[in-house]
Amino acid sequence: MRKLKVTAVSYLNTKPLLYGILQSPIAAEIDLKLEIPSDCARRLSSGDADLGLVPVAVIPELETPHIISDFCIGTVGAVKTVALFSERPLNEVDAIYLDHHSRTSVELVKLLLRNYWKLSPLLLPAQDGYISQIGGATAGLVIGDRTIGLDSRFPYVYDLGEAWMAYTGLPFVFAAWVSNRPLDPAFVAALNHAMERGIGQIPQLMYILPSPHPDFDLREYYTRYISYQLDAPKRKALARFLAAISAKAPVGLL
Repeated sequence: MRKLKVTAVSYLNTKPLLYGILQSPIAAEIDLKLEIPSDCARRLSSGDADLGLVPVAVIPELETPHIISDFCIGTVGAVKTVALFSERPLNEVDAIYLDHHSRTSVELVKLLLRNYWKLSPLLLPAQDGYISQIGGATAGLVIGDRTIGLDSRFPYVYDLGEAWMAYTGLPFVFAAWVSNRPLDPAFVAALNHAMERGIGQIPQLMYILPSPHPDFDLREYYTRYISYQLDAPKRKALARFLAAISAKAPVGLL
């Protein structure tokens, strides 16, 4: 029996979900690879992966997307690890580097600049090393583990989860489990159960995962800033976001 090819985001925020999966019997049924969000999206879009925990902005590009799980990488308000960093207030910024790791965050910051902040700075594609170029009138969008510690370097930090909540009153979904075809309901049920157990084992994970920064509280991050349940409010928020970034967004899928 061929193993299911699975791609998943490699950041800290996925570790409880992945821990649950790898401790469950379904680990033997999958071929799992951990990658940056943009590579996860590329592999699922190209058909190189059957299932992925992928940035949600890829969903409109898939021919037959299926959101198959009750879990996601989401937030209700501030998310802490997706933010704009700047030496100046946002209304004094002339340009913003856009993190190349995930188009979901890029599309979200474009939407917020246009509709919430009402600003139109020059948007610059970023490459590795761009964080060192943030300064003066140039801000930067940074996502994932690379944000850890940056709040002590930059006086102005604009959390995108917090800004989206202020704009819409809704939570946000950054990544969801998406497949290109329907999957066996028994597998989906087992996957959900495994991730639920992984979330329940967050206290034990604290003994396994080293803190990435002396001032970064992993337990607080997992329990306050990341919200894993893909519940009705998050599905509503996801539909709104996808509709905003693409006229072809499959709202009926949600």
